[in-house]
Amino acid sequence: MTIEIIRCLQDNYAYLVHDAATGDTTLIDAPEAAPILARLAERGWRLARIYITHHHNDHIDAVPEIVAATGAKVWGAKADAHRLPPLDHAFAPGDTLPGGAEVLDAPGHTLGHVAFHYPALKALFSADSLMTHGCGRLFEGTAEQMFATIARFNALPAETRVLSGHDYARANLAFAARYAPDASALAVRQADLPRLAQEALPTTGTTLESERLLNPYLRCHLPEVAAAAGLAGADPLSVFTAIRRQKDNA
Repeated sequence: MTIEIIRCLQDNYAYLVHDAATGDTTLIDAPEAAPILARLAERGWRLARIYITHHHNDHIDAVPEIVAATGAKVWGAKADAHRLPPLDHAFAPGDTLPGGAEVLDAPGHTLGHVAFHYPALKALFSADSLMTHGCGRLFEGTAEQMFATIARFNALPAETRVLSGHDYARANLAFAARYAPDASALAVRQADLPRLAQEALPTTGTTLESERLLNPYLRCHLPEVAAAAGLAGADPLSVFTAIRRQKDNA
């Protein structure tokens, strides 16, 4: 199976997961129809289904147009179905979906947010929960919920790629630099991001191993991160909550 990353709207990412053995393609989130349909046409792929991570408009607005163009079936969380486009199939955390996607509960950004883990691809489609060098805002959920979500993700293998819903990498990295990241990893990434921007390449797809060196929300257990947050000796949840609040006010 292969993954295609598609830039949509101003800073969204959508993803195509293509299985050459079956010819099936899955779309993860649908921010904007034109670039997604163009990529499908360019590759000559048939879209079988759309998996939705959460109800925000910039992740679902293109569902009707894409369904009309492709006949794809729409999959979403049963618990959030009342605010998603009409679903052909409803799932719950713990389910395994066609293509091998494991549905992970991921509340925090929204209460009904889910993520999709593909063990065979070593990929986590985390949308607006865990993000490149950061995490999503807490629009509906609590810091405790997001903390648990990120802990759940952090238990995945180190080589797992984190494929998030937006390109916020530069702003997130600038903020992360305040919280004692690994100096060598920070220098490499600070040098790399301008090149990616210049070449119009995606910033998403870092590994959990890399995020554990840079992302403050994965490092709240470390004394140096607690000290940088002004909470020396505090428990990891308190540190997480403080850093998320500091980001909101940055």
